[in-house]
Amino acid sequence: MSVVVVGVLVVAPALWLARLTRWSWSGWPDREGLARWAADPLTSGTVAAAAVVGGWLLWLLVVAVVLLRVLVRVRAVAGWVRRMRLPTPWQATATGLAGVAVLGANTGPVPGGVTDQPSAVPAGVGGSGEVPRRGSADQRVGVTVPGGWLPRGTAEQVAAAGVLLWLRRRRSYRPVVPGQRRSDDDLVPLPAVVAAARTGVAADGGAAGGGAGPAAEGWEVDGPAGVVFPAGGVGLTGPGAGDAARGVLVTAAVRSLRDPAAVVRVVTTRADLEVFLGAGAAAPAVAGVQVASTVADAVAVASRAAGQAPAGGNVGGGDRVVLLTCGPVDDRLVGAVAGGVAVVVVGRARTGGVWEVDASGRVRGSRGPAVRGRMCVLDVAAARDVLAVVSPPGTAGGGALAVFAPGPAPPAPGAGDRPVDPGPDGGGPPADRDGGGRSGVAALRLRLLGGVGLSVRDTPVAVRRSAALQVLVFLAVHSGGGTVRELVEAIWPGVPAHRVTGRLYTTVSDLRKAIREATGGSEDGGVSVVEHVDDRYRLHPDIDVDLWRLRRAVRQATTAVTGRPAAWQAVIDLYGGCLADGYTWPWLDTPRETVRRDVIDAHVALADTQTDPRQAVTLLEAAIRVDPYNEHLHRRAAHMLTALGDGDTARALLRAFQDRLAGAGLDPAT
Repeated sequence: MSVVVVGVLVVAPALWLARLTRWSWSGWPDREGLARWAADPLTSGTVAAAAVVGGWLLWLLVVAVVLLRVLVRVRAVAGWVRRMRLPTPWQATATGLAGVAVLGANTGPVPGGVTDQPSAVPAGVGGSGEVPRRGSADQRVGVTVPGGWLPRGTAEQVAAAGVLLWLRRRRSYRPVVPGQRRSDDDLVPLPAVVAAARTGVAADGGAAGGGAGPAAEGWEVDGPAGVVFPAGGVGLTGPGAGDAARGVLVTAAVRSLRDPAAVVRVVTTRADLEVFLGAGAAAPAVAGVQVASTVADAVAVASRAAGQAPAGGNVGGGDRVVLLTCGPVDDRLVGAVAGGVAVVVVGRARTGGVWEVDASGRVRGSRGPAVRGRMCVLDVAAARDVLAVVSPPGTAGGGALAVFAPGPAPPAPGAGDRPVDPGPDGGGPPADRDGGGRSGVAALRLRLLGGVGLSVRDTPVAVRRSAALQVLVFLAVHSGGGTVRELVEAIWPGVPAHRVTGRLYTTVSDLRKAIREATGGSEDGGVSVVEHVDDRYRLHPDIDVDLWRLRRAVRQATTAVTGRPAAWQAVIDLYGGCLADGYTWPWLDTPRETVRRDVIDAHVALADTQTDPRQAVTLLEAAIRVDPYNEHLHRRAAHMLTALGDGDTARALLRAFQDRLAGAGLDPAT
């Protein structure tokens, strides 16, 4: 109907005006006609001609408005097509491949039937936390993070470093004995820059390949030709020059994770480091970065490292050493250039070229405005966070117990702004899970231990959107609920909340729709499974969630005065496996490790009550299957086996543990 109306408005006046034009038009006036018009301009003919001209002008205005509206509509449709999601089967396939690419590197079988294999990120991960268009160039070569942009290879190594840090935390945990208060201060979430890198990796699914090639090298400027620093050095100018210098430092640091035995890649001074990272910043304790006291020392270190590099190498390819400084450039630095060192100066350089770097990292050379590529750029906070994550344990900047300030964290399990009765464990309602009198929504069962599954009366419920499934798990883990901002920051880290708030509403609506369809179109009696009260989303408290039952059992075991062995055994029996096993959402790390520690404590506490040492060893071996990376459990079990005269089994257990650490990228000696 709209097309018909518009056609009538455009075509009918044009036909009518054309007819009037033929009736009133008698050809162009000659000199005598112009003289008659000047003597008497207001004749019937001139008035008719003026009316026809005005009509045509009005018609042209209508046509212009119509064309403008058509262009706006076409642009909107084109944008919708670009944002159109993959069909559900394709999306599920892509998500599965992403999970394999991010955390699918198997560390080998564990003796005793251990199947909980934490995995390391392969050497190469990309993506975008800025929700770019699917398949865009930015998404293929890098990831936008809070505080900057990481090239693909650098993002891969940052994500891998985050996984390794969680493995170090698991390795160093010492179970508490009954009656002690456990401290989980080391379970603080990793910085938002690491979470965004991991999320970008999962979103991209590794489609662009691994760590090989010019786009994977951190200090290479990403581009089709793999542009690198000029052999004579370069001066970095523009609003992104300082961020690009920090990107060079971070790239050298994360690259050393892949090749710890490599020669020094970047040399700088203590004064320059304070400019780049702020006063009091710890020097990166990694093989790829060397911090010297003075410029003279930096030149000496860089020249010595350059002499160890393979001949004929490229800057940026990693074979030539970069001396990074804020200047000024003196004769010593010019001499370093002659010795094969690439001097990168924040500001104008006396040798080499000049690159203008904008805030997003895009580089333009001094000879023209064309973009030559894109550098890794990070602000001070993001660079310090990444360096703390990649620093080895026991250094000033990192370690298994490194604590960060990642900004607003998701709510603690059971927390909420409005008064709720979370049950005796703070993790679920006090309703009798095995009795009657519950609302109809209790027919819904949510399994989180050993995987994720939603069912109603034993019939599985398909949650098609991966984000909807993540919302469901988040609200079950944080039973007190979460605000819109908390959900957005957890599910889409690194993306401004206002950009994806609408996506969250769509996701929650899709989740409710899936449950309505599974329960006969009424969400089981008209009860909303996902409640929205006081600006908080939360799950209905009558849903049967296995995690809530486990938390309640842990609470009962830790507060019981009598019958503690039975209480600890109940915790062990309720544990069905790793929390949300198979999913790698960054916000899940802390609650997942909390559950794992609860179960380990239950095994150790129950082992302490055994009068038969062999029964205690059996419980410790079961705890090792819960966390095959915990060093205390292995050494305690080996000690008991040795005391029982089974030294061969003890040595085999410790040897398998050392091999497992090495296979995961952890140094068994540290």
